[in-house]
Amino acid sequence: MRILLFTGKGGVGKSTVAAGTAALAAEAGRRTLVLSTDAAHSLADAFDAPVHADPTEVAPHLFVQHVDAQLRFEQSWAEIQSYLLSVLEVAGVDPVAAEELTVIPGAEEVLALLELRLHALSDEWDVIIVDCAPTAETLRLLALPEALGWYMQRVFPTQQRVMKALRPVLSRAAGVPMPGGSVFDAVERLHGELDEVHALLAGPQSSVRIVLTPEQVVLAEARRSYTSLSLFGYRVDGVVANRIFPADGADAWRAQWVEAQSGVLEAARNSFAGLPLWRSGYRSEEPVGVEALREVARSLYGDDDPFRAPVGEGPFRVTRTSTGATLHLALPNVARHDVRLARNGDELVLDVGSYRRLLSLPAGLARLRVGGATVEDGELRVRFREPSTEGRPSGSAV
Repeated sequence: MRILLFTGKGGVGKSTVAAGTAALAAEAGRRTLVLSTDAAHSLADAFDAPVHADPTEVAPHLFVQHVDAQLRFEQSWAEIQSYLLSVLEVAGVDPVAAEELTVIPGAEEVLALLELRLHALSDEWDVIIVDCAPTAETLRLLALPEALGWYMQRVFPTQQRVMKALRPVLSRAAGVPMPGGSVFDAVERLHGELDEVHALLAGPQSSVRIVLTPEQVVLAEARRSYTSLSLFGYRVDGVVANRIFPADGADAWRAQWVEAQSGVLEAARNSFAGLPLWRSGYRSEEPVGVEALREVARSLYGDDDPFRAPVGEGPFRVTRTSTGATLHLALPNVARHDVRLARNGDELVLDVGSYRRLLSLPAGLARLRVGGATVEDGELRVRFREPSTEGRPSGSAV
């Protein structure tokens, strides 16, 4: 099963490209599902067909679904939110304000991707295409299980035992309701499900495509998305440059746009070196309907196979050396001064700009000490050496 995710700044034509790619897959006889996790669903408009919260067939082999993010949020977060609301009620917080405080920004979009997990487990589809919200933030938030991994593995079991023993005493002493077993179960279940989604999207059959228009501001955001996606282990397998003005027959006004777009496209080739840069021209009318969308995809991909599994290694890999090992993590468009790195036990704490990742080290690396780190050719390389009496203490910066 092939999984493709499309992301990009709002208004760049991301949904159109995702829908066209799905239509092309269905034409080839692949049983295809295209999901929209964007709160502002637009797939129904693109296909010019009614689309519901369950998979709806809009053409042979082609099914479309607008994920009900609110429903998924209620199913996955209700137990936890109910407890948090009870705590805020005791604290005297206004009920309306309390409800707002117990909703994680972006959580609905993230939890909507739990629908992807269910479809992947069903084994009903050859291709699943996800039209994400217009930002890489949804994908970045899927690193939450990794960030909570330390807590879930080390603190959570102990906390459960303590709360079970002391709940009656603490409830009377503090006057605040203590979480019951069902709350702990809900947190653990949600963590496990999101962890499965992260593993699925970072797997060898999944990849992300970034859609942009040839504008400086849009390119800047696309570059940041590429970096953050790589940081959290998602493989980007191509970039779509959409709405390119044709150079032929351009009048003076349009010629200026052609020239400006050419400069941005050259910068995009440099920013995404090594990735396919598919180009889609500006069309005289909006593509609506299955056949029009399919034609967009045909023109976009040309002779390329848009469903080929990603080639090469993913963003994260480990190589062995004569003195230990080297951890490689792809960090495109990043300089050494953008990166802060520290070790805390068997984890690396990695800050890149405003993003942080807690990277659990494989067992083979956890026993080694960090010997140094560099950023070269768009890749973070952390050198590990065999332990010695002069090893770097845990928690020190690299």
